[in-house]
Parts: sequence; structure tokens; C-alpha cells
Amino acid sequence: MDKPFDSNCLRKTRLMKLGEDITLWGMELGLLSMRRGELARFLFKPTYAYGTLGCPPLIPRDATVLFEIELLDFLDSAESDKFCALSSVQQDQFPLQKVLKVAATEREFGNYLFRQNRFYDAKVRYKRALLLLRRRSAPPEEQHLVEAAKLLVLLNLSFTYLKLERPTTALRYGEQALIIDRKNAKALFRCGQACLLMTEYQKARDFLVRAQKEQPFNHDINNELKKLASYYRDYTDKEKEMCHRMFAPCDNGSTDSSTNYKQEK
Repeated sequence: MDKPFDSNCLRKTRLMKLGEDITLWGMELGLLSMRRGELARFLFKPTYAYGTLGCPPLIPRDATVLFEIELLDFLDSAESDKFCALSSVQQDQFPLQKVLKVAATEREFGNYLFRQNRFYDAKVRYKRALLLLRRRSAPPEEQHLVEAAKLLVLLNLSFTYLKLERPTTALRYGEQALIIDRKNAKALFRCGQACLLMTEYQKARDFLVRAQKEQPFNHDINNELKKLASYYRDYTDKEKEMCHRMFAPCDNGSTDSSTNYKQEK
């Protein structure tokens, strides 16, 4: 055929899982042979494509098809999926490095989904990673590895909940990150953003000033402080206007109506 029978080049890319979302045998075999970023062409015989029946009206019977595939990215979730399907007792039998690797994979999945603006799905992956790390005890000499992994996931969760417009939860995860590293500029920044959304301006300023102290030339932090100053100025102006209205003397119209009321009575 002169024209492609199908194309997803102009459609939004999405994760597709081997063995579940990809139903063509040839396509699955082809993908398993590719590297990240590779563009390849495959010629599939009917057995590896649409079989003897084809897929009318676009694909006739016994059709050999040409596929052009670009592998943008991939994540190996097989190990992670198998591990997460185990009970907590079974998971405890594995060494710490295995748990850290699975948690890192879950976090990578969350990052991918976050970049696709799928914030709810990203949150689910991050929470899976955090649960694995919290459930696993480690000897004192390796505890810092668990804490470092937890810190990254907590920062991701705080940012994700900001995107989901749930600042209270974002603040909670940000504060948990600060328990691990009280000078972490990113955690301080996320807490400041959350407090600003909650209109807790003093708390927002405290967090953002602490973040600025750690990273004085960070544009995001400095811009957030400018935004805070602007919001707080608008807030105080509105409060002044409201107080002025509350305590302003009654106008002549009010006096006249009061006088009329007394006369009629």
C-alpha cells in the first residue's frame, strides 16, 4: 500500500506493557531486540502479524506488513512487578539491595508518568516505592541508603500533590523529607509552595527564606519569594479595605432612614 494503514506518530504516546497491551507477536519480538532511541523497520509475515484472516477492511487476508517503530524509552518492570506481588514476609527474605533496586524502579515509573502529566498514576507508583522502603528494616551501617532513597520519593510525592492541588498533603510529605534532611532546599521550597497555596503566608515565608539560605541564587526560590510578597501585599490591602468598611461612619442616607423610622413609630 502507498499509505500507512495506521500510525500513532501524531497521537499522544503512552506506556504499553509487553505481553498485555502489545498483541502482535512480531511487534513484541521486534521491540525486545531494540535499544532505547532506536528507529527500526520490521517486515512481518502473516504468522507474526494479523494471520490468515487479516483485519478487514484495512488489512487483507494473509498480508505481510511493514512496521516502522521508534523506541522512545522503556522501563523494565518485570522484576519490580514480581517482587511487589510477594507478601511482606517473602520480601523480607531478599537482601536490602534488591529492595532498593525495586523501589528505584517504582520511582522511575512515577517519574515517567509525572512527565506525561499523569499525576495520579505517578502518585501510586511513588507510594509503592515509599511503602517498600518504610517496611524494610536495615542494619545501622546501611540505614543511610534507605533514608536517601526515601528522601527522593518524599520529594517526588510532595511535588506531585502540589500538581494535584492538594497542598496540605504536599506539606506533610515535604515535612517528612525535612526530618531526614532539615536543610534540604528542595523540601523547604515545596513546603513553602504548599503554605503559599494554603494562604499561610508567614509559614510560607519561613520555609522559603530557609530554602534561599541554602541556595541563594536559585531562581525558582527567589521568584516564589517575590510571588509571596505580591500575594501578601494584596492580602493586607484587602484586609485594610475591609476594616475601613467595617468602621466607616454611616452615610446621610442611613441617618435619614433611621430618622424616618423613628418618626413613623
